[in-house]
Amino acid sequence: MAPIWFVAPVFVKTETGVRHGCNNAKEALEQLKMWTRRGPRWHKAVTLCLSALEGDSIDPHIIRKAFEAAAKEANVYLSPE
Repeated sequence: MAPIWFVAPVFVKTETGVRHGCNNAKEALEQLKMWTRRGPRWHKAVTLCLSALEGDSIDPHIIRKAFEAAAKEANVYLSPE
């Protein structure tokens, strides 16, 4: 299963407070699984990541945007700077 790379990473705050840049669907899915706040954007991001990793042809930009939206919804999104 090859990672589906994002053009630019999405930065999130991990459970331990560390800044982490996710730059592919596999890493994004690993982060999503650790979050306790799971709203509708979380579900969409998980579904897209899983589908892409199972071989469905999904534009990485769409997955990245969904992951970013889920991170914002969960209050773990960090600006790229």
